[in-house]
Amino acid sequence: MAKFTPLHDRILVRRIEEGETTRGGIIIPDSAKEKPQEGEVVSVGKGKINEEGKIRPLDVKEGDRILFGKYSGTEIKLDGEDYIIMREEEVLGILSGAAKKETAGSRK
Repeated sequence: MAKFTPLHDRILVRRIEEGETTRGGIIIPDSAKEKPQEGEVVSVGKGKINEEGKIRPLDVKEGDRILFGKYSGTEIKLDGEDYIIMREEEVLGILSGAAKKETAGSRK
């Protein structure tokens, strides 16, 4: 894939498709599938510039598994693959334990 670097507080996300059943094995009817969506952060911008002109780095980083609202961001296609560009403020939260394990202290 061509390297894509979002600007400022934007992030590039690859949507992770959910299975038809939850982890507990409960079947979810189609009518109840108002997400939130789950995705993996592919790349992040440098951060948002505050009033003092300093850059505040983003809380999310490449490889994070995140939840975001159904209508968040802008869908784009890069090298034939679908991605979403969104602002960090559109991220509802970071899923820990779902992504690959991190070593203690690697997170800032």
